[in-house]
Amino acid sequence: MSSIKKYVAEFIGTFVLVFFACGAAAVLGCNGSEPNAAYALTALAFGLVIVAMAYSIGNVSGCHINPAVSIAMLVSGKLSVKDFAGYVAAQFLGATAGAGCLAAVMGSTESLGANGLYNGNVGASLIIEIILTFVFVLAILGVTSKPEYSHVAGLVIGLALVLVHIFGIHFTGTSVNPARSFGPALFVGGEALASVWVFICAPLVGGVLAALCWKWLGRE
Repeated sequence: MSSIKKYVAEFIGTFVLVFFACGAAAVLGCNGSEPNAAYALTALAFGLVIVAMAYSIGNVSGCHINPAVSIAMLVSGKLSVKDFAGYVAAQFLGATAGAGCLAAVMGSTESLGANGLYNGNVGASLIIEIILTFVFVLAILGVTSKPEYSHVAGLVIGLALVLVHIFGIHFTGTSVNPARSFGPALFVGGEALASVWVFICAPLVGGVLAALCWKWLGRE
């Protein structure tokens, strides 16, 4: 039963991330073409969702709400293969449900905060997303490495997500989260769905690299 509760928490957290943060991007009309208020508020929305979820479901599942974080925890030995599979399934289902509800509320699937390739360049987009995810996940691994950091962990992780969004929205819309990208792309379709593999693969690679780097850095 404890595992089921973890999976439900991950479903809820990812649903909230997509519905509110991707929803903010859609409502505000953020397209990354210029650094305006919509750009800044979208970055802030993603960070605030993480803060809210970290202090609500964090004590249940750890508040990964991101397969890239879960794979990093798997590589770090902090998550079992069984729970990894359960977490990822819950995250993708939560993101899909969140995007579906967002589409229903918006009355359109034209813009749901989906990611896109930078200038149509797959290679550049992969590199950008790997680096963004590496930085984000490394921050998570660092701030969760010691119990004394627990009271500020949610805030630090949320701010780290704001940071990578401030930089990354211009290029790809910032994924750093395969589930967050998959949900909106599934409903938007077209180019967003055709290129979603980039935003699934790159964050997973970035998460693994961050875990391996942290294991090396933390070795005496």
